[in-house]
Formats: sequence, C-alpha cells, structure tokens
Amino acid sequence: MNRSTRLWITSAALSVLAVTASTLAQDKPQPQTWEEKKAARLKPLTDPEKEAVIAAIPEAPAIPPKSARKILVFWLCEGFIHTSIPTANFALETMGKKTGAFEATLADDYSVFTPENLKQYDVILFNSTTRLKFPNQEHRKAIMDFLAAGKGIAGIHAASDNFDNWPEALAMMGGIFNGHPWGAGGTWAFRVDDAGHPISQAFGGKGFWHKDEIYQYNPATYQGKDNLRILVSLDMSKSQNQAPLLQPKKDKPAEASSPEEAAKREVAVSWIREFGGGRVFYSNFGHNESTYTSKPMLKHFLDGIQYALGDLTAESTPTAKAASLTSALAPEQSPAPAK
Repeated sequence: MNRSTRLWITSAALSVLAVTASTLAQDKPQPQTWEEKKAARLKPLTDPEKEAVIAAIPEAPAIPPKSARKILVFWLCEGFIHTSIPTANFALETMGKKTGAFEATLADDYSVFTPENLKQYDVILFNSTTRLKFPNQEHRKAIMDFLAAGKGIAGIHAASDNFDNWPEALAMMGGIFNGHPWGAGGTWAFRVDDAGHPISQAFGGKGFWHKDEIYQYNPATYQGKDNLRILVSLDMSKSQNQAPLLQPKKDKPAEASSPEEAAKREVAVSWIREFGGGRVFYSNFGHNESTYTSKPMLKHFLDGIQYALGDLTAESTPTAKAASLTSALAPEQSPAPAK
C-alpha cells in the first residue's frame, strides 16, 4: 500500500468517525428541565479553586453589621447558564462566614419568594440569573413589598438579563442586557466614576484593567446617570475598549463609525440606587470564574452588599445630580489583572 492510499484511507476513516460522532450528538437527548440543565452545565469546584476564592475574600467587612444579617442568593436561569455560578455561590457563602457580614442561603426555585419566607432575609441577591419571568404575581408583589420594607436587592453579572416582562423590576435593576461587545477573553480598561465613594475603595480610588465580559444595555431600558449612582464604567478613552464597537459583526455594521464616536459611549458597570423604599447594588463583573479570585473584586462585591443590607452608609444621589465627583481613568497600559 503506497503512502497516498494510506492517507486516503485515514482521511476516509476520520470522516466516518466525525459523521458518527455528530449523529450520536444529535441523537443524545438534550436537557429539558432546570434540574437537567444545571446538572449538565455546572461543575463543582475543586479544592484548589476553593482555596483561591477563600484567599481573595476580605478578612473583615468594611463595617460591622448592625445585626445578624441574612441574604437569599437566587441562581435559577431560564436563559443562558453561566458556568461561574457555582464559583460565585461558593464565594458568597464563604464571604459571609469568613467576614461575619451575613449568612447566605442558596435557592433556585421561585417558591422562595413568599412574604413569609422573605421576612428572614435582609437582601435578595440575583447571581447571574437569566431571563427570569416571575409568572406568579404574588411572588412579584413579595419582592416589591420586601423593598418597600427598607430591605435590599443586589445583582451580579447577568442579573441585568431578566425581567423583560416586568417593567418595574427591570427599572429596579437599572437596565437589560443588549449584547457584550467586550468579551470574556479580553482585558478591559475601567474608570472609577466616583473615586471617593465607599464602594469604590476596593480599587483604591484608581482606574484599573480587568479580564471579564462586559454588557451594554438596551437604551430603552437603561436608567442612566439621572437615576443611578454610577461607581465604575468602561474607560472609553482607551483604544482597546473602542475597538469592539468599530468592528462589523456578521451581517451587522459596526456600532460606532469612528474612535471619537466610540469614546462618547457610556457603559456603566457597577452602580447603586434607592428604589421602592429600599437599596439596590448591581455589578456587571462576574462572568469569569477568575473574577472571584480577585481581592479588589470581592471587596467591591462585599461593600456593595453591605450597602444593600443597610450597614454601609453610602451616598446614592444619582450621578447627574451629585455635586463635584472625582473620576479616575485606567492607566495607559494594561497590567496583569489585580489579584
């Protein structure tokens, strides 16, 4: 058998294997229920992964809690399921225990949203939930009554990819996902919009670079500077951040026609606000598992949660109405992400 014949046979065999594998994949039943989907998609953390998260958690909260605090961490997904959810759940549970700031309870079923059950909690935190519908009106009312009682809502990453059929909750969170030009594989520049703010102290009042996936928000829903106290945003003065807006995508034109136009884009990342009698903290950080091994990021999350709890006093006047804020741009060069 000559060499060309052997190559032909090998190529044919590989083609048959590829077709067979594709056929088997198509025949394999796809997960249908939430239980099946999360089992297929989410993996438990290894011991080294847990150790890296624990090492990044602050030793103590910014301020001692005024009383014993409990937060409900909700992580059901009806859309895309982020693989970082288990890492975030572990970080939040462990953060509460290590710092003493709160006790975290994990839940992924709408049945937890009753007035009787919510009485025991001080904050509801949505951990990268997606496309939540809340079809039960009583559950919706329970959440808004929870806020009206002076309690708090917090959201991490995809918490802004929900409530498309619930305008009040959509406004509460601050906007809804409208794509992520700044992908998870990129390291992006961030501006600290309010360098003196308590929840900005995690970054030392300085702009920085960080590897994560960053959303933009549907303009029709984004609450903007008139309603949100923006703490961190993309530093759009940097060419690295402008580039994704200048590139056409498939059949879509570029989102900006020039660097000057891209530089004018407002892309908020973390904010707080008062809403419905309570407090809201949201941060778009958290797509990447590595975010939960970053000391600045976990302090930022903890400080934001403590604001939502009512323990950390922080100015929430919307950015457009606040007096003389000091912002800090990222340095010109991209260093390694902070640890």
